[in-house]
Amino acid sequence: MTRRLATQRIAKGLCIALTCLVLSAAATARSATGRLEIVVVDRDSGQPIACRMHLVNAAGRPRKPKRAPYWHDHFVFPGKITLDLPLGNYTFDVERGPEYATMSGHFQIDNFADDSQQIELRRFVDMSADGWWSGDLDVRRPVADVELLMQADDLHVAQVVTWPDAAMGKLPEDPPEDPLVRFGENSCYHVMAGAHHRAGTELLLLNLRAPLKRAGLPAPGKVTGEYPPPLAYATAVRKEPGGWVDLTKPFWWDLPMLVAHGQVDSIQLAHSHLCRKTAINNEADGKPRDKFRYPPPRGNARWSQQIYFNLLESGLRIPPTAGSGSGVAPNPVGYNRVYVHVDDVHEKGPLDYGKWWENLRAGRVVVTNGPLMRPSVRGELPGHVFRENEGAEPEFEIALTLSTRKPISYLELIKNGRIEHSISFEDYSKSGRLPKLRFQQSGWFLVRAVTDLPKTYRFAMTGPYYVEIGDRRRISKQAAQFFLDWVYERAKQIKLSDPKQHREVLGYHRQARDFWQDRVQRATAE
Repeated sequence: MTRRLATQRIAKGLCIALTCLVLSAAATARSATGRLEIVVVDRDSGQPIACRMHLVNAAGRPRKPKRAPYWHDHFVFPGKITLDLPLGNYTFDVERGPEYATMSGHFQIDNFADDSQQIELRRFVDMSADGWWSGDLDVRRPVADVELLMQADDLHVAQVVTWPDAAMGKLPEDPPEDPLVRFGENSCYHVMAGAHHRAGTELLLLNLRAPLKRAGLPAPGKVTGEYPPPLAYATAVRKEPGGWVDLTKPFWWDLPMLVAHGQVDSIQLAHSHLCRKTAINNEADGKPRDKFRYPPPRGNARWSQQIYFNLLESGLRIPPTAGSGSGVAPNPVGYNRVYVHVDDVHEKGPLDYGKWWENLRAGRVVVTNGPLMRPSVRGELPGHVFRENEGAEPEFEIALTLSTRKPISYLELIKNGRIEHSISFEDYSKSGRLPKLRFQQSGWFLVRAVTDLPKTYRFAMTGPYYVEIGDRRRISKQAAQFFLDWVYERAKQIKLSDPKQHREVLGYHRQARDFWQDRVQRATAE
């Protein structure tokens, strides 16, 4: 066996691991096949750790081992696995979430091969040590596999969609007494997440004790048309203790109506259209983007973010979230994730699940499918509102700790929906400082980092910070008009044969129209 490991440090707190592992097996086993036992250990502790493996043969086809949870092009195992493989050459990636360096390499299976090899994974950043705890709000994998799936990708919080998702089978007939399952010191998953999908909208119905059953409402999976409206389900969920409504895509047609009624708790920006090796180049049944202005492969993601920026520009403060969609999308669990800052977990004991959601609501978040950011502005986390006296012109410097496995192309400072500064990573790495932002009027700002990948969009983005000068919130007339036009466009699509149902559904959109018209009239900025 030969092994070569090269590590390149490109900035303080940022590194990329490049590894080549060549395994030559001894002859002792069966004809025309070989056996390889792989043991994966943490480099620092030397202990076996769960991980994810992407294994392909010489033709580039993924290999699916027996008795290991498998999805699309990868499988997970708890630190040790025996692979029975046909003769030939194989390449692999071994990963454990974004906080560990990827180990990539190849091996050859010769006739009668039987060997055992060890692979070391190195953690290059520990987000939880600084109070940042990861979550995936859209997991659609079998419940029995979730604990191992989370361990293999170093994920702390997961919402497992079990109803009424066809990928998961039938609606649970006997919900568990406690739908929150804890394991390890600081990990947990909730098994009563529901998905309400119909043409133009998908909502995740989270933190319920049992599948939603309300008089007059058909089961969410049985709704195919415009009635009952999604607002009815969102309203019912948010009446439940701890109930939470997460919109899986910003471009869903009913977004302006739902947020106008105040029935959306969070919106996914790192969503299931963003995948490990590709980006889905459409808006499904949602509001389509201008593909000339937002070309692939980054167009869908940038359109999603621009819609979200317009919400912020309209004076709304809804936190961004993330979901892998693993089990429907080709992603591993936790590929798209939201980090929520929770203080003093190590001092006070296990991760407080309720506190995690409380701080998510407060916007103390970073969403990512790659780079890892820990921001601070004047010692404050994202979601903070800086209040200044009338006439003040505050200036803000963003402190940022940045780590990544893939090279970052550039960093952007987004102010009031526009790129205020775009800084190449090369220039940033020389000084380690970002340009300051100055405000003469109320507004908001955030940081975005984008990596160098040609076929997909891998990024990280902080939750927004807010600036209020003279207790006057920023409301952009242009942004509010954007949603007002959207409401009119959506209302024209509604077709219902029952006049009473038609009036009811249109009534919700008319109320949304009034909401956005009021925002246009109360605008404090163009």
